[in-house]
Amino acid sequence: MAIINQATKELQVKVVYYGPAMGGKTTNLVKVHENIQTAQEKGKLVSLATSSDRTLFFDFLPIEAVAIKGFKTKFQLYTVPGQVIYNTTRQLVLRGVDGIVFVADSQYEKMQENVESFSNLEDNLRTLKMNMADIPYVLQYNKRDLPNVAPAEYMEFLLNNRDVQVPYFTASASKCEGVFETLNMITRMLLHKFINQSGRKSA
Repeated sequence: MAIINQATKELQVKVVYYGPAMGGKTTNLVKVHENIQTAQEKGKLVSLATSSDRTLFFDFLPIEAVAIKGFKTKFQLYTVPGQVIYNTTRQLVLRGVDGIVFVADSQYEKMQENVESFSNLEDNLRTLKMNMADIPYVLQYNKRDLPNVAPAEYMEFLLNNRDVQVPYFTASASKCEGVFETLNMITRMLLHKFINQSGRKSA
């Protein structure tokens, strides 16, 4: 849920990167953090990890963006742990989410994990009394630089085969390819949503 701070004139928007273990969620955030030029406007990349799973952490990164009706928009980016045993942590990170980037692993042998992770995302949103249809999200088909990758059309069939299709991007996050295209799209979708909502409220 977006937070409006009247005192600082800020709109805070939460974006969660979701997907299977080792799919590239964390790499996306690291690359975004590394390549944002305005150092004074970006927060520290914070990670929580355990000894048993290096993917068990979420990152927090505010990015200043365009103003909506005098409010600066601050984006907070989070990742969820990829391992199934940390599902409770996934649900905690999803609380109050405004937009989602689903990062899928393009390797053929990871297709079942992609589908299971997407289904888990839908289940967790339902548990939180949220609906996938109401939340802007995009798909990123990552690791396209590896040899054994499935065609994007096949991944579209598995993950985007529904009445209302969402934008997708092919990416190689480790090379910073497709990372900002994905981020730019989800931020545009969120800004469009909030501009429309604020327009309806003032009408």
